Amino acid sequence: MFCEKLKCTEWVGDVSKLSHVDSANRPTMVDVSGKSVSEREAHAQSIVVLPDEVLTHISNDEIATKKGPVFATAIIAGVMAAKRTHELIPFCHPLGLDSCKIAIEVIGNNATIACRCKVTHKTGVEMEALTGASVAALTMYDMLKALSHDIVISETKLISKMGGKQDFDRDK
Repeated sequence: MFCEKLKCTEWVGDVSKLSHVDSANRPTMVDVSGKSVSEREAHAQSIVVLPDEVLTHISNDEIATKKGPVFATAIIAGVMAAKRTHELIPFCHPLGLDSCKIAIEVIGNNATIACRCKVTHKTGVEMEALTGASVAALTMYDMLKALSHDIVISETKLISKMGGKQDFDRDK
């Protein structure tokens, strides 16, 4: 009924290829009960483009602001978000992450945030890695906006995933 009223096939196209749509074209959580538990990993990244007036504040690989250390706070926020992805993305399964590591590297004007997540579970951790990188980028923006509003979160993407049906590596 829901999709019939909204004409889901008009806005999603061929629903037979979507994992979160059932046979009646209704949004649904994927049933993972028949899947095997295995080790799964994902690596995602976000790029934050920092204007020169922000870069001048970097000292000892950190930016200190009135709100606190920017990169350290962004790392903490990203890990916290990755752990709560299922509360933000409607059809994500709750996962007890085995590991979530976030690193921030500044090269030129780009701050690259790398988020790597691991879990032993029936479903992957791509959304957790993407959420961690995204929230770290948003945290950086929030903490740095007093210095400049020319900060740009330019790109968030999955770099690789391992485990599950098939592996993916953007660099290969």
